[in-house]
This record gives sequence, C-alpha cells and structure tokens, in this order.
Amino acid sequence: MKRKILSLFLSIAMVVVMLTGCGSTTQDQSSNDGQAEKVLTYGTGNVSETGRINPALDEHAEIHKLIFTGLTKHDKDGKVVPDLAKEWSFDESTNTYDFVLNEGVKWHDGEEFTAEDVKFTIDSIKNPDNSSEIASNYEEIESVEVVDKYNVKLHLKAPCVAILDYLSVGMLPKHLLEGKDLNTDEFNQNPIGTGPYKFDKWESGQYIQLSSNKDYYNNVPKIDKVIFKIIKDEKVRAMQLKSGEIDLAQLEPKDIEVFEGIEGIKLYKEKTADYRGVMYNFNNDLFKNKEVIKALNYAVNRQDIIDSVLNGMGKVAYGPLQMSPYNNENVEKYECDPQKSKDILVQDGWNLNSDNIFEKDGKTLSFRLTCFEGDPVRVNMANIVSQQFKKIGVDANVDIQSEVDWGNLEAFLIGWGSPYDPDDHTYKVFHSSQIESGMNLNAYSNPKVDELITKGRTTLKEEDRKPYYMEFQKELALDPPFTFLAYIDAVYGAKDSIVGMEDTVLGHHGIGFLWNIEDWDIK
Repeated sequence: MKRKILSLFLSIAMVVVMLTGCGSTTQDQSSNDGQAEKVLTYGTGNVSETGRINPALDEHAEIHKLIFTGLTKHDKDGKVVPDLAKEWSFDESTNTYDFVLNEGVKWHDGEEFTAEDVKFTIDSIKNPDNSSEIASNYEEIESVEVVDKYNVKLHLKAPCVAILDYLSVGMLPKHLLEGKDLNTDEFNQNPIGTGPYKFDKWESGQYIQLSSNKDYYNNVPKIDKVIFKIIKDEKVRAMQLKSGEIDLAQLEPKDIEVFEGIEGIKLYKEKTADYRGVMYNFNNDLFKNKEVIKALNYAVNRQDIIDSVLNGMGKVAYGPLQMSPYNNENVEKYECDPQKSKDILVQDGWNLNSDNIFEKDGKTLSFRLTCFEGDPVRVNMANIVSQQFKKIGVDANVDIQSEVDWGNLEAFLIGWGSPYDPDDHTYKVFHSSQIESGMNLNAYSNPKVDELITKGRTTLKEEDRKPYYMEFQKELALDPPFTFLAYIDAVYGAKDSIVGMEDTVLGHHGIGFLWNIEDWDIK
C-alpha cells in the first residue's frame, strides 16, 4: 500500500506537458553533424510502475538496462559475463569475492565510476529503510569493502553463486545520492547511470526519451535515440505498430495474426521463463486446507488455455524452473482430471449443495480470482480457469482490478519467471522468511521448501546444488502454492529496417528483448 501511495505522489509531482512529436520518428531528425539521427520508438506498458527509475529499488522495468549497468551482465545464453567489473575471483576459505573494476568508466554526468559506488549501491539495496524489492537477493552479503578505487571485496555469510547474477543490477552514483532519501529523491525522475543510453526527458504517462551515450565504455550504440512510448493497452500498441506510429512493440499472442505477411513488419517469437498461475492466499482459511489446493490443481486443462488464450504459443506449466537446467520433470504435474478433483473434495468432507457448489461446515467453496485490468492474457486465463473450476463445483469469481490490495486477496492470477540462476524468484517468492518483506505474496510456508532452497542458494558447486533444487520442485508440487498454468512465448513486432536483434530466453513480462540494443541498427 505504501508503494502505491508513493507511486501516486510521484506521478502527481512530476511536471506534465503536452506530448509533441512522439510518433515513430525513425531517421527523420538531424544531428549536429548534419547526419540523420536514428530514432527508435518503442511502444510499451512496462516502463515504471512506480513513477521512478531506480534499479536498486524496483524490478521489472526494462529501461533500467539501458540507463544503468552492473558489475556483471548476461550474454545471449544467459551466462554471467563481465561488465563494469572486468574480472573477479572467489576465496572459498573466507567466502569472499574480489572484483576488479574497469578503469575510466564515466557516469553520464562525467564523474568517474569507482568502488565507492559499488559499496553505496549494495548497502542501499540492503538498507531496510529503502524497502527495495530485490533486497532478499543480497541477504548473503555480510559487508562490502572498498580496497581502493578499482577494487572491491564482497564478504559473504555463506557461498552464494547467484550473487553473480544479482550483481547485474544497475549501479547507483554515490556522489549524487549519498545522504538522500532513495525513495523520493528527484534522481528517480532524472536518472544518471553508466549505461549505453542517457536519460533525456520524461513526459509523465506519455513517453521517456533517451539518447546514446557517446562515452559508453562498451560499443557506442548505433541508434541515436530511443523513445519509450507508454501505451498500456496491448491492442493500441498493435494498432500503432501497424500504422507506423511506433517501430517496436510486444504483442498479445492473439494480435500476431494481424501482422502475418504484412510487408515491413518482422515478428520475433521468443521463449521465456515467464509463467502464469493461480496464486492462493494462505492467510485465507479456505486455502489452509491442502486438499482443496490439490483438487483445484487437477481441475485445470492447461492445454486448453494455451490453445485458446495463447494461440498455442506457450507450454504447459507444472513448476517454477522449467526453463532452467535445474528443471525436474519427475514431479506431480496435476494433469487435468476433473473427477479426481471431485473425489478429493468428497473424501475431505465436502458435499455439493443445491447450486452444485461444494460446501463444508456451512461454508461454500467460493472465492474471488483477481487479476489486473489492461492485461487481456491474464483476464482471459482467469475466465477460463473460473469456468473449469465451476465444472467441478467450485465458484471462483473473476475480479478485475486496476490496483490490488495484496493483504486482502483471496486468489490472484500471478506471473513470475526465473530466466537465470535457480535462486532467482524462488527464494524470495516461496521462502517463508520473505512473508514479512512482502515478496512472498501469498504467505506460503513449508519448512522443507525453506531448507532446500536455502541449501541451494548457499552451495557453491552446480553438481552439489542441483539435488537440492530437484528435491525442492518435488516438495513444491506435493504442497503447491499455485496452480501453475502456462509458460508464455513473448512476441515482438518490429519494423524490418531494425537489425541486430538476437534471440535469448526472456524473463518475466518478456523482459530481456533489449539485452543487446547497443548493437541494433536502423537500415
């Protein structure tokens, strides 16, 4: 709730002016040297849900990776490779990482990036006063030691290989933020990073404009400007891509038929680690009964959802790590069996009433299934799941909301994804220690799951970690927190004049498509 109030405050506080010239502007402006500027207009609803741009506080904003860079980054295969850090080593005897930084890297304001910025960023994420969404990723870091200008040590409580993934988070400039309130400082609307693009301007609710960083320490971007045009409605994005008002957009699966065979538009169909499921609130007495959850899991025909909602562009989901090398296929997958659902409920003491809805001890098996408005995929999934639940005698009413009161949810059409290390979006989503922080949104608690994912994150070698994650998936399936539904393929449409895009497995909300944007060009 605090986050929503802050978001509203920030949105009101920002100066709003009329949007001019924010249609597709590919190669129609002139630079100072007389050459036509290359401008990419990206239609997206995923820019900043909080009214701020700060990678240390919020995840799921793709714009972070253009403005900011981290000590590490991921290549097209999802492997960790150097970025701001040119090399590192790990001392197993002391659980210490030593990072050697690239020298001469400049912030967008011309100041030099140093080890002090690394310490400031990690300390800021870990500071509970900042309420960072990603703080749990850094719990194993005990302290950060600045050795000198270009060398920094991370002292860990225990081994944690996932730290290398998490250090891809964008670094923050200490010289601009030290002593400031990280949540409310004006930096969040005028961000300065070390990334391939610099922040230019932000017209609230309309667009954010970036320009290429000519002093970028890696390859200077070939595209001069990137405009994130904020279009929440996926149908509108599709229409504007078709009309040429924008150059690039993520599309709803059902909209891609409109673009098949259209000259000048190329479709990119990408695999993702982005899954959807029905999340149950375990603070609700109804869902404290494990038999009810199992019955609901058997009630769902996942392939029907993929065929009808995703146009076949996805795969049946049965767990959170299916796109990972750590995936365990030998778990209970809850294949559709409506009769088994009914049998479980009857054996648990439920009986059908005159309305053909199960009831027990005077309470009906009825709940609200909430999802966000403006997300037709989730809404359509929720409607089909509701119909499938109704067939077994469960009354799940679809509840579409613009904002969600997480504390009073009954069930929610959730989405998460673990594209990199298996600790990603497993520890913070399923570990009971994360209930208080709010990242374990449905108060799921299983001591065996806690033990297994803790051992998985604090074990150094892959061959030793893997058994813990394999067993974790088995236990999670036996005591399910969600009804897993489907993994969603991400579809992007782009003008065929844009070149250089490379495939990779994308994350939640299709994030990651812009991973190599500095190599893109407009022909």
